[in-house]
Amino acid sequence: MLKMSLAIRRRADLTHREFLDYWHDVHAPLVVRLAADIRLLRYVQLHGEDGELARQYVAYRGVDGMHDGVAQLWCKSEADRLAASATSEGMEAARLLREDEQQFCDLARSTVCFGHERPILGQMTS
Repeated sequence: MLKMSLAIRRRADLTHREFLDYWHDVHAPLVVRLAADIRLLRYVQLHGEDGELARQYVAYRGVDGMHDGVAQLWCKSEADRLAASATSEGMEAARLLREDEQQFCDLARSTVCFGHERPILGQMTS
């Protein structure tokens, strides 16, 4: 199974709360509605938190700040996802999703990673 992780930074004109609310309450239902058209099997949102642990980690590791959230999406394979994106439904779904992402994401400051999970420790059950 192929997984995509998109580390998202919000638009500068939105507060963190406004970003999270829009992402969860507006964008997520759109993803669910269009999932079959782009052959998504799973979609998870990781909502970033600016707590003490996060601040310490950024300072200690010297990383380039924090993202506002991470979208995690799974599909059967790269070939299956590419086939879906070549259909008229897939192209329209991609257009609608990108248009909506521009309402809350700073895509130029966000990053993406495609790959396959390789669990190392533990198995999450929830």
